[in-house]
Amino acid sequence: MTSAVVVGSGPNGLAAAIRLAQSGVAVTVLEGSDRPGGGARTSELTVPGVLHDDCAAFHPTGVVSPFLAGLGLDRFGLEWVWPDLDLVHPLDDGSAGVLSRDMDVTLASLGVDARRWQRTFGPLVDSFDDLLAEIFQPVLHWPRHPVTLTRFGIQALQPATWVARRWRTEQARALFMGAAAHLFGRLDRPLSGSVGLMLTAAGHRAGWPVAKGGTGAITDAMVGLLASLGGTVKTGVPVTSLAELRSGFDADLVMLDTAPAGVLSIVGDALPGRVRRQLGRYTYGPAAFKVDFAIDGHVPWTNPEARRAGTLHLGGEAAEIASVEAAVARGQMPERPFMLVGQQYLADPSRSAGSINPLWAYAHVPHGWTGDASAALIGQIERFAPGFADQIVATHVRGPAELTAYNPNYVGGDISAGANTARQIALRPRVAVNPYRLGVDGVYLCSSATPPGGGVHGMCGFNAAEAALARL
Repeated sequence: MTSAVVVGSGPNGLAAAIRLAQSGVAVTVLEGSDRPGGGARTSELTVPGVLHDDCAAFHPTGVVSPFLAGLGLDRFGLEWVWPDLDLVHPLDDGSAGVLSRDMDVTLASLGVDARRWQRTFGPLVDSFDDLLAEIFQPVLHWPRHPVTLTRFGIQALQPATWVARRWRTEQARALFMGAAAHLFGRLDRPLSGSVGLMLTAAGHRAGWPVAKGGTGAITDAMVGLLASLGGTVKTGVPVTSLAELRSGFDADLVMLDTAPAGVLSIVGDALPGRVRRQLGRYTYGPAAFKVDFAIDGHVPWTNPEARRAGTLHLGGEAAEIASVEAAVARGQMPERPFMLVGQQYLADPSRSAGSINPLWAYAHVPHGWTGDASAALIGQIERFAPGFADQIVATHVRGPAELTAYNPNYVGGDISAGANTARQIALRPRVAVNPYRLGVDGVYLCSSATPPGGGVHGMCGFNAAEAALARL
């Protein structure tokens, strides 16, 4: 019987394990931490009974993932829940751009830009499933929907700043630029518009839901499914070398849910020189600085729609976001960093304890930054919700160093597991027809450093497992 060892139990590692187990492979997943999940965990970080997502929080790509959607994870306890409004981007004048599954709700918030917004995202939403099937693969593939892919590609190649120019209102420009800022990089470079286009279209197609009980529920469901297929997960088992793996496990396949830095550390000199040099040139991007707040009551947002939103982007106008993201990419810490804020408890009250609610927040900061951005995060929230500081009951802080300690794949605090430069968006982690193969017999990379990149969708792991099965 064919056997496999998967190193790392993040969503991609578990997806690879499930796909292999579905094909009759005996799978063992090894996790260095004491809990599975990688970036998909939920913990009591502040007040007993208050649940905080450790990293990943909102799942626009998870709910539409072709692989995850077909697994029947509801049988293992996974339930998606949605807030009243998926995303709100408040502005200093008290207005806001609103992203909703109901396109008409969004259009009503955009005034004279409603028609232009509809012209941009209506066709993307209509062809979204076909488009997703194309972009959730490596760039180098034979397209089944070439017209759909070409139409998207023409827009996606543009810098986000260029895409934003098609709208006249600040509500529309800022709403798009906030979504584009999930790139974690400069928004005036080619291909930087691709992330904003996809996340916005996903929001209109299926929303930005959360997992009931916390993102960790996704991990629990995947572990449960894997167990039903005969696979096992072993926690507290760090892996330091390929030789160690092969001596301890007589496995035909080794799947690495690690950043390229982890591949270099584990596989080392066993890699062909060309592959080792390519992975050594792989670059990492800006970091996150995360603060989890326990607050008494609700955030006093000035904008009323913000009080109903599951996700908020805080960064002001589009030009400010572009300027701040460029500064962070240059290694400069801005006074008012771009922020994501999560009010998951609005859709999932089980995360709260009485009147104490969890508020999830992180800001973009320079790679490996060693300062304390806590005050900057609180100040940015206060900018759009005066009086917020008075509601804070407790905080839990993770800067870049703590994020790296939490998950070694977050090199320098980069939760994207690699800089989203134009080259690495298109060809990550290296230039190769099959980016999952590492040139070592039976060894594959299945992390978000491979296509299609970051997000709790499992497609990197699925694609890597497919490559391994095809090779077998």
